[in-house]
Amino acid sequence: MTKVTELKSLIGTDGGLNVELTPFLDRNLPEPLYSQLYYWIRKEIEEGRLMPGVKMPSIRQLTIHLKVSRNTVEAAYQQLQSEGYLESVPKSGIWVANIEKPSQHYTKEEEHPIKLECKPSNEVLVDFEYGNVDFDKFPLKQWKKCLSDAVDHENDWLFQYSEKQGEFALRQEISNYLLQSRGVRSTPEQILITAGTQTSIELVCRLLSLQGETVAMEEPGYSGVRSVFKDQGCTIEPVPLDKDGLSVNHIHMSKPKAVYLTPSHQFPFGMVLPITKRLRLLNWAYQTGGYIIEDDYDGEFRYLGQPIPSLKSLDEEEKVIYLGTFSKSFLPSVRLSYIVCPPSLIVQYLRKFSSYNQSVSPIIQRAMAQFMQSGEFERHIRRMRKLYQKKHQTLLKSIEQYMGTKVKIVGEKSGLHILLKLKGITAIELIERGLKKGVKVYSPAMFWHHPSLESNSYIMLGFGGLSIEEIENGVRLLASCLPGNGKW
Repeated sequence: MTKVTELKSLIGTDGGLNVELTPFLDRNLPEPLYSQLYYWIRKEIEEGRLMPGVKMPSIRQLTIHLKVSRNTVEAAYQQLQSEGYLESVPKSGIWVANIEKPSQHYTKEEEHPIKLECKPSNEVLVDFEYGNVDFDKFPLKQWKKCLSDAVDHENDWLFQYSEKQGEFALRQEISNYLLQSRGVRSTPEQILITAGTQTSIELVCRLLSLQGETVAMEEPGYSGVRSVFKDQGCTIEPVPLDKDGLSVNHIHMSKPKAVYLTPSHQFPFGMVLPITKRLRLLNWAYQTGGYIIEDDYDGEFRYLGQPIPSLKSLDEEEKVIYLGTFSKSFLPSVRLSYIVCPPSLIVQYLRKFSSYNQSVSPIIQRAMAQFMQSGEFERHIRRMRKLYQKKHQTLLKSIEQYMGTKVKIVGEKSGLHILLKLKGITAIELIERGLKKGVKVYSPAMFWHHPSLESNSYIMLGFGGLSIEEIENGVRLLASCLPGNGKW
């Protein structure tokens, strides 16, 4: 059930108007709570429901009523004050400011304002959304042929359910591919085919009986996985990040039953977990019996240095559960992911899930197996790696050319996104200014378990689905929205 926080309180009881506030803050939305609160109060002011001269609840009062952190309320209030919607009066409190509304224009023929059809004021020219892949270079013809061949194959399998763990031919291809590309040694019998990473996480939670147990996660980390852990009744322990990845010392102190992490390309900051920390993390698992859940979501795309071996490739006692996906390397729409399980967990899977059918279409699985057998998948990966590297270089050069020292680039060594650390402007401000110029960028604040002012100082730029020209134009337009130059 959706968790919603509702506030009903009277403000302005010391002489101002008594006004009832009823914001709804939905903790299941990807938008952070401070952003929801900011937009709600701004709308109330703009639409005249919060009048000038009304005193707002104190930060402490709003924190208690909403049952949120102080940072959440502070961030919303500070943003509203910086934009002129609220004003802080020393020793008096925070008040709704007096905002002059633009006057309405009338035609000579009418006594009423002109009513125009509502249309978007700014067309989005460049969308830096993360998760998109390049479709211009996608081998659609070859993929269609594999789909057609899978259906046309003369066999009665088309009228049956898939194998419980997934089609054996696909599991065999994944096993071979992982050994060559990621150093993971596995058998097809260890592999489970799933319909996406979230489905993989749900299955792992049930295999490890994590309901009511503590699970450690990077802070920040992938919110889609965090939502599954919450829905499965896990207690989430946010693990702070050092410059080289998550704090292993914190894991020792928090004593979780499992640790979820993205060691080869931390999401969203992009650092790589060094070998010393990987070995310490494995030793923690061996000594405590805990499990490590390794999400290798885009390990194929690294642009600087040698490919990074997976954490699973170092595992000698089968304590790492490896998660992979075809969403970044191939197509998000095939909904095709996989788990490499330790043998002991496969035994549990066969016992616990014997009555469950495979959730991924056997047609898609057989087509993918054929696509890999033919060598098309490896050719596709090589082609995409070269193309994404070119786009990545274009993005970095454009940022250097147009933004200079106004921003700091974070996580630029691999993957299909980077972060920009902002100075003199918040993510919310830059997102709004960018939209007016036709550029859509995103805040990564949703990836924090506990959003703070720090989380509002980054924006996220995904580049996989953009052309070279769109990347250059988008950065140039976004740069025009930044405040003046300044060294860090």
